[in-house]
Amino acid sequence: MRASDAIALRGELEAAMREAGELARMTARGPFKHWTKGADRSPVTEGDIAVNELLRERLPSLAPGAAWISEETEDRTSDRALPLAWIVDPIDGTRAFISGRDDWTISVALAETGRPLVAALYAPVTDEMFLVSRGGGATLNGTPIKVTSGDTLSGARLAGPKRYLDRLSGLTPEISAQPKVHSLALRIARVAHGTLDAALASGGSHDWDLAAADLLVHEAGGALTDFTGRPLKYNEPQSAHGALIAAGYARHNALIELVRDREAEFAY
Repeated sequence: MRASDAIALRGELEAAMREAGELARMTARGPFKHWTKGADRSPVTEGDIAVNELLRERLPSLAPGAAWISEETEDRTSDRALPLAWIVDPIDGTRAFISGRDDWTISVALAETGRPLVAALYAPVTDEMFLVSRGGGATLNGTPIKVTSGDTLSGARLAGPKRYLDRLSGLTPEISAQPKVHSLALRIARVAHGTLDAALASGGSHDWDLAAADLLVHEAGGALTDFTGRPLKYNEPQSAHGALIAAGYARHNALIELVRDREAEFAY
């Protein structure tokens, strides 16, 4: 897909996301059913399923022939062989959705040969619409966004799992630990927007948690990688990823140097 086509797709994707957001908001008013799934007993709600079904209806016509990879749809191995894939998290931050918080999102990316090409991330409660396309920049509600500059960790605003922030504080006490953002996608998007200087994620996140936010950070002038500095690939046979760091390039390099060869320390 050409860059110009990806930019043109953003408007149609935004319309689908706003429709999905309104459906999720209506569901959140409750009461709604929720249950757990899988070995890790992760939560699922009626909202997750309803948004998944709506996007499953709206998105395929925007990129005919693209695979469908969603947290709430059974994985099909055949989809992993297709060059284009929709990567969808109907509600990222389901625990926040259940508890009535506002830091949950709908996350959608169209990936091409393993990397996101165009994406949208929508926080319906706060009406924050992040849109991005490869080579086309990143915006929040129509305004271009950029990561913060600089490489210093002194006073840097970091969000992530408390155990990670505690260990980082032991290595560099000058960091400014911020409250956890429950939607991982939104946590990373806050880096793209510049309201956080860096974000961390523990191992075990999946393609659908990350693809949209990854492109946002990249187009805003930053990077999202594992602790060794490797970028992520999507629509691969293994959808789970290790511990991650997102930040502007200079600060990202400083964090990588700090945690390199220490991933095992952060895993527990």
